[in-house]
Amino acid sequence: MASVSPGAHGQEERINRGHDPFFQISKAIDGCPVPLGPLETEQEWLADSHYRIERGNSCWIEGRCRLSNAYLYDAEIAEAVQRRLANINAATHWREQSTLWLTLQRRFIYVQGCVAAGFDKQTFLSELVKTADVERVIDDTASNPHAARLPYKTLADPDRPVVDPGN
Repeated sequence: MASVSPGAHGQEERINRGHDPFFQISKAIDGCPVPLGPLETEQEWLADSHYRIERGNSCWIEGRCRLSNAYLYDAEIAEAVQRRLANINAATHWREQSTLWLTLQRRFIYVQGCVAAGFDKQTFLSELVKTADVERVIDDTASNPHAARLPYKTLADPDRPVVDPGN
């Protein structure tokens, strides 16, 4: 999902300007709104660029990263998280109880989408954070896919306010 064409209202195109990994991992809950993920307008990208540079370089400057920018880990983490997810499915049953997407940015995993009411989200998140080089896992999930407000921005309505985002 690299880009989205401008809408009927002439909105600016949203694309994944930082090339942040963004992918769906499960599809068990029908009607779960697709997250906006890392798609943004050029204006949003420019407004966030200085902050993104600071966030990316700070772990290396502080001596907490082996690579010079935290965003350089994201491709490796995307591979490792796939292996980790396969390993934890038997214990957490995440595939059967969720519709989820992951966005990887600067060693953080943003988990967005919908989970079943009885899903043990805490165990799933605590297992996911054990993925190599992951610094933090942020929970932006909802148990009601039809809620008026979700904890993440959606592809269908990117300007709608969110409720209690995990970050």
